[in-house]
Amino acid sequence: MHNARKPIYRNGLLRRLSPKDLALIEHELVFCDLPLRMVLEERKAPIEYVYFLEEGIGSVVAKTPKGRDTEVGLIGFEGMTGAGVVLGDDFPTHECYVQLAGAAYRLPTRALLSALSQSPTLRPFLLRYVQALHIQTGYTALVNARSKLEERLARWLLMCDDRVMGEKLTITHEFLSVMLGVRRPGVTVALQILEGKGFIRANRGEILLRDREGLIELTDGAYSEPEAEYLRLVGEIG
Repeated sequence: MHNARKPIYRNGLLRRLSPKDLALIEHELVFCDLPLRMVLEERKAPIEYVYFLEEGIGSVVAKTPKGRDTEVGLIGFEGMTGAGVVLGDDFPTHECYVQLAGAAYRLPTRALLSALSQSPTLRPFLLRYVQALHIQTGYTALVNARSKLEERLARWLLMCDDRVMGEKLTITHEFLSVMLGVRRPGVTVALQILEGKGFIRANRGEILLRDREGLIELTDGAYSEPEAEYLRLVGEIG
């Protein structure tokens, strides 16, 4: 009888968990596909599962009663959904859905809660990730209020590039308008500015990054700080 091979995780949190903490949840982890626009968390609905992303991107989106949407958080293979569960809440404040298709390890909320109750180290570790996500959200608010649209777009493209294999991003102007909280004509103008500088090449439904350093310089410091804070909080992979 052959032993099943243990999975090799790409998710940054699963890779950093202590062996004891990972053992508490690993038998409940189920690998699943994340199709485009799949809802990972529904606003004011119970959180039944948390997702440790392996590939693809989830967007945390805030909505007003009149239907105005904007992205306030971005989750890729560095993180997880279900921050509210770690904080002791059953219901998310915002919606989270798949922005770029991928895959994840799905964990029932009840299994996570059980593990949190058994381990003295799991919640503090996951809380450090939640803090990193809050820092990202704070910078998003700052950038949305103070930066030009092309600078905001540059930061967003860099954040997506960090979470996607390869240099191409499959994304539509309509989706970008939601992510950046602007009308589609504004997205078109911002893409043209970045393309004119030689930083990207934009085709229908696809963006190719050509000059990361140029994009980083354009963000004027708004990109790198949250990324550094993530590493400070959750640590390097040993």
